[in-house]
Amino acid sequence: MLKSFKLLFNCNLVLSRSCSGYVSRMRYLMRLKEDDEACREALKSGNILLYHKLAPLLQKTNSGVYKLACLKTSDLEHILEKVGKDKHFVNESFLLGCTDKGQPQFSLEVGDLDRRALEQECQGLFVDLRRAFFMITGSESALVAKGQALLRWHQTNGFCSATGQPTIRNQSGSFRVCPSSGITYYPKMAPVVIVLVSDGSRCLLARQAMFPPGMYSALSGFCDMGESMEEALHREVAEEVGLEVENLQYSGSQHWPFPQSSFMLACHATVNPDKTQVNIDTAELEDARWFTFEEITEALQNPPRNPKEEPPVFWVPPSYAIANQLIQEWANQQQLSRK
Repeated sequence: MLKSFKLLFNCNLVLSRSCSGYVSRMRYLMRLKEDDEACREALKSGNILLYHKLAPLLQKTNSGVYKLACLKTSDLEHILEKVGKDKHFVNESFLLGCTDKGQPQFSLEVGDLDRRALEQECQGLFVDLRRAFFMITGSESALVAKGQALLRWHQTNGFCSATGQPTIRNQSGSFRVCPSSGITYYPKMAPVVIVLVSDGSRCLLARQAMFPPGMYSALSGFCDMGESMEEALHREVAEEVGLEVENLQYSGSQHWPFPQSSFMLACHATVNPDKTQVNIDTAELEDARWFTFEEITEALQNPPRNPKEEPPVFWVPPSYAIANQLIQEWANQQQLSRK
């Protein structure tokens, strides 16, 4: 069932890894993760993403749009001193990755410092992550989500679950160790299946009470211990909307920073066109219904442009979300079949 995808995935993986510089960048990052001194040295010439209580710093460009703020370490050291913080606080940063040109990237939480003073010195704004997603590009969204997720993980894993003793991070932040027990903890993501169900001519979308007004998305749920992706998908659809999935096709994956840090496994699924009666679990969902191709096309072509404005009556997750990818793929397939 997933054979064709696996072949395609392997081909793309080989092609991407053979690209100039990829292997050297990955090995450079591995060295930074494993060698504390090398990581500290890289930090001196790196770029740092700032977060204030997990809200990332954005800066407005000359054209009026916002971008993710990436500050040079030397510039940030100067800013920290101006707001009354020791410049060596930059050493608390966590390694995120590096650019295509090999520039190291880090994230730093500055929630204990005065927010307004920092915004003024950095000429930017700290913006809630969900709102920031509407203001920056897709590539920046992935980076800022990773930065927040890593900061959150360190905030919530400061103690050993076996001994209760404080854990100690390595310089890059790629793990924490309990000095007492020797247990090593690594940042984790929780696997989540997300599925777009179709009866052949319509697709099923749902909303939770916590969603913004008017937004519907694909069904999703956490994988239970010991479940395969396929088993979790079948179970979630049955639990949430009372339908039995017949076929499924893998689409892709995405890291998602909410509610903690999730690993989204996206699939398409079909149900029998004669068995489409939805019976929602009201403890999980506020609503779920079938949408036509025309309704989906309208939603994709008219997304909310400004989080401050009144949203449309019906809209779907923005383009950075893998749910949008699933919906777009379904719409493209419907368009091809109609031709």
